[in-house]
Amino acid sequence: MSPELALLTYQSRAAQQAAGLASYTSTSVIHAELLESKQQGEYEVTRQYSAPKSLLFTALHFTGDTFVKANVIARLMQSEVEHAQKDDSSSMAFTAANYKFSYKGLQSVSGRTLHEFQLKPRRRRVGLLKGNLYLDAYTGSLVHLEGAPAKSPSVFLSKIRVSQDFADFGPFTLPVHLHSEAKASIVGRTVVDVYQRDYQVMPAATQTARAAGTE
Repeated sequence: MSPELALLTYQSRAAQQAAGLASYTSTSVIHAELLESKQQGEYEVTRQYSAPKSLLFTALHFTGDTFVKANVIARLMQSEVEHAQKDDSSSMAFTAANYKFSYKGLQSVSGRTLHEFQLKPRRRRVGLLKGNLYLDAYTGSLVHLEGAPAKSPSVFLSKIRVSQDFADFGPFTLPVHLHSEAKASIVGRTVVDVYQRDYQVMPAATQTARAAGTE
């Protein structure tokens, strides 16, 4: 695909996903580390999302420092729940309304050919990312994101850097790994990795058919 077609394909699929994804469940493993104190913790949870505004975490297993659990991991999960409840995905989508895209060329990553685009937010707001977006050159699927928030989500956080990997699950593209680093005013440098696996995805059409008893 040309860069322009790959970007249009991705944006079209993202819009279809926003309308066509009814729910999903996955297993998340959240690992957080405080570099200065060398404290760390790992929390395994079940993540259940139902469109458009419901996100629920169910605890499975935790190991590590309870301070990390309460002050880093729990706050991260709560922020995700609040984000889902706001349902402001359209204001943060990778569209021309929110971003300026600059094509940077082809990249080869793990045997895949990717189109790289530089992202420049049109406004400074929480949820937008200043960085780079990588699309599969053959399918237009989102593969990777990296950069820094256009605006910090908290006055207590600075020097934030994030990267995120995605994979296709049928017609839907969902995150499989998030890596973030930040400086927190109280606990110092924080590194968080979130891994997601075992996706069970429910398309809206399937949900409607089941509700009608026609499946």
